[in-house]
Amino acid sequence: MTVDEQRIEALSRRAGLAAVWDKVASGARLTADDARDVLVCDDLIALGALADHARRRAVGDDVYFIANRHINHTNVCRNRCLFCAFSHDDGDADAFTLSVDEVLGKARETLTGGITEIHIVGGEHPDLPFDYYLEMLRGLKELAPDVHIQAFTASEIAHLAGVSGLGVHDTLVALKEAGLGSLPGGGAEVFSGRVRNLICERKISGDDWLDVMREAHRVGLKSNATMLYGHVETPEELADHLVRLRSLQDETGGFNAFIPLSFQPANTGLSELPGPTGFDDLRVLAAGRLVLDNFRHVKAFWINVGLKLAQVSLSFGVNDLDGTVVEEKISHAAGVDTGQELTRAELVRVIRDAGRVPVERDTLYRVVRRYDDGAAA
Repeated sequence: MTVDEQRIEALSRRAGLAAVWDKVASGARLTADDARDVLVCDDLIALGALADHARRRAVGDDVYFIANRHINHTNVCRNRCLFCAFSHDDGDADAFTLSVDEVLGKARETLTGGITEIHIVGGEHPDLPFDYYLEMLRGLKELAPDVHIQAFTASEIAHLAGVSGLGVHDTLVALKEAGLGSLPGGGAEVFSGRVRNLICERKISGDDWLDVMREAHRVGLKSNATMLYGHVETPEELADHLVRLRSLQDETGGFNAFIPLSFQPANTGLSELPGPTGFDDLRVLAAGRLVLDNFRHVKAFWINVGLKLAQVSLSFGVNDLDGTVVEEKISHAAGVDTGQELTRAELVRVIRDAGRVPVERDTLYRVVRRYDDGAAA
């Protein structure tokens, strides 16, 4: 055992996580009970040491980011989830739906910056036809054939399957043929039926979310996976969520990254809740790295947790900071006070200052450029 491993073992025993360390050290898989123990642990130093050890062994010191553009095409949504400050009913003063030309215009604004991904999510609009989405994808591919389109959460896909009448499989095939490259991970929230009945009762179930992702992976579309925490869930329900994600990854291998999302209470139907603390953010990120042993990438979405805490999270199992983003409406509607855009240079500096190697990637984690030579971005 190295000196560093002896230090982590001592910290783990002090924190009551000796069994977790024994499994991490040997490469054994954590159980749901182990995951719960991590999620209730109040020793942040021990959690960081454990997760950092797992990160270093799994992925080394590379930290990824992407040059991307987020576009939210509509905030009109049939679900009206209590945790969401973004969604509106059609006809509300703040409701919007972009035309396909407006979506293309937003994409065109940032193409000169060398983006490699356009990321599109929005509300489940009850009246938009399926052709709207196909036309959007085809237009984007015609505009920028080499730019990857990551779009539509699993919940949105289920909605589009209903709109199209094609079923999930054929809907995914049609979207892929029109230009869809992969799915983001949103809409997962927490898989627990109890939680979903409280915060998003109109949204598809956790089982349905997993089924859509399973089908996406079967038709050759990679995706991400999320988990919304810091509201009405219990540690046991978060542990169950992580274990179920891990099980599907065992089955399909189709998930690129795990992205925990910190609940933002302002302007939501749950505004009386305090929301998670920075301590909670780091603990959940560490748990993601420790429990999801078959996920190579754990992402801290800097828009959601703030750039400084995202930088700290690089010592808690994280190896991805998302990207340049440009415009983001969903978290900002719920009161986050972060910016909406970062430059490559800013991301490179933040990663380097944490002692890691910045790596610009594309959506599928192919390397665009490594910044291991000290050169400016």
